[in-house]
Amino acid sequence: MRNYFIYIFNWSEVWALLIPLFVLLIRRKQPKYLQPVIFYLWIALLINLTADIIGDFKVYFPYWLQSNNVLYNLHSIIRFTCFSYFFILLPQSSFTRIKKILPSIFILFITVNFSIAEYFFYEDHLSGNLLAAEAYLLLIYCMIYYLSQLREDIEILTRGKDFWIVTGLSIYVVSNFFVFLFYVPMITENMNLAANMWNVHNASYILLCLFIARSFYVSA
Repeated sequence: MRNYFIYIFNWSEVWALLIPLFVLLIRRKQPKYLQPVIFYLWIALLINLTADIIGDFKVYFPYWLQSNNVLYNLHSIIRFTCFSYFFILLPQSSFTRIKKILPSIFILFITVNFSIAEYFFYEDHLSGNLLAAEAYLLLIYCMIYYLSQLREDIEILTRGKDFWIVTGLSIYVVSNFFVFLFYVPMITENMNLAANMWNVHNASYILLCLFIARSFYVSA
């Protein structure tokens, strides 16, 4: 029974995405600034489903398709792109220049990192540097959002759809920054520890999806 629940939990990157997508079927009318988040959910579902299928059934695939690490790297880039666009679309008047600069910093990091430090298609492990940089920059976006809300003197934050998404994203990136940063060294030193630490990622990803679902349900 315990192994059954572990197996379900390991697939949380797939079924957790179905929660906000189900709510979206009921509440189809959403603001324009949520479109990048909706697009992310569908792309993430496709990527995560493919990654988990490869991870669990890789023996049935040819050798060059037995690693899903490149999918996690691709997922990281798409997630940052979608959520950064979401932040840029938000109707806030503060820190607009910084919000537009952060994507350029991310592109510069990707170029330097995969030219010097890491190989994008590395089969042994995913890119901890990429995931950590993504989490760090998304955290800056989240902090900018809260500071903007304070500047604009928003009295009841929880009424906004954007609040729930940013809060869920904040929990996700704060919970996983150090997991991503030290994940590759953990794989080298202690594979079991690395696997257990990834449970932190899965739990926070479920929370992110629940907060996004809450955002879709809140009336505009």
